[in-house]
Amino acid sequence: MSDDTTKRGPRDADRVNVNEDYEVRYWTQKWNVTEAQLKDAVRRAGVMARDVAKALGKR
Repeated sequence: MSDDTTKRGPRDADRVNVNEDYEVRYWTQKWNVTEAQLKDAVRRAGVMARDVAKALGKR
């Protein structure tokens, strides 16, 4: 089953999925970062939201 793109937030709020446009929009807006910054943080820290936030200097 495919993701429901009408949902605004991530399907799993503990993980950051940079392969879904709506999730990229959610996380970039939440943390006020660019898509490039988000993808770089995921590459460095992994997909767990708490680790990505830490890599971005966010809470």
